Amino acid sequence: MIDTMLALAAIATVFIVIGGLILAVIVAVISIYNALVALRNRVKNAWAQIDVQLKRRYDLIPNLVETAKGYMKHEAGTLEAVTAARNQALAAAKAVGLDPTDGAAMKTLSGAEGALAGALGSLNVAVEAYPDLKASANMMQVQEELTSTENKVAFSRQAYNDSVMVYNTKRESFPSNIIAGMFNFNVASSFEIENAAEKEAPKVDFAT
Repeated sequence: MIDTMLALAAIATVFIVIGGLILAVIVAVISIYNALVALRNRVKNAWAQIDVQLKRRYDLIPNLVETAKGYMKHEAGTLEAVTAARNQALAAAKAVGLDPTDGAAMKTLSGAEGALAGALGSLNVAVEAYPDLKASANMMQVQEELTSTENKVAFSRQAYNDSVMVYNTKRESFPSNIIAGMFNFNVASSFEIENAAEKEAPKVDFAT
């Protein structure tokens, strides 16, 4: 009788230990999952801050082009290039907005932003030949608003990239990498301008 009771007690102890281990694993998985969700949400929130500024800039560029059209009648190709680059960047930004952790979409946006920066740079050079345009009150106002927006984009981009680094570090660490793989937590990509000459905010300065 005593032996039977001891055997049952031993079996119960084993089940308790196993149950405790299973519970500990479940708690750990839930904790890691929630941490990854929180960090991914920070990435999404940080992207939302960039998105606000990018949309503001995309809205300003048509004003820039319209203002320039009245003076640069022989620069249609340059103005069309700016408009086309702006539209491509806008479409790419919308795709990233659907999922900021989509690396392919972010790479497309980085390329589109590099092309836009290059187009704006070409416009900046062309404007040098039009002193009346440079002195235009409308052009100076648009330029001031664009410069302010570019600075906000640069600041927000740094905050976003910091959030991406923290998220990716957590995602790649053990045992978080196992949970990340099980629940499809994608690697997030930082937001960089592909054009090396335009790593900083593109300068749209027509006032000099």
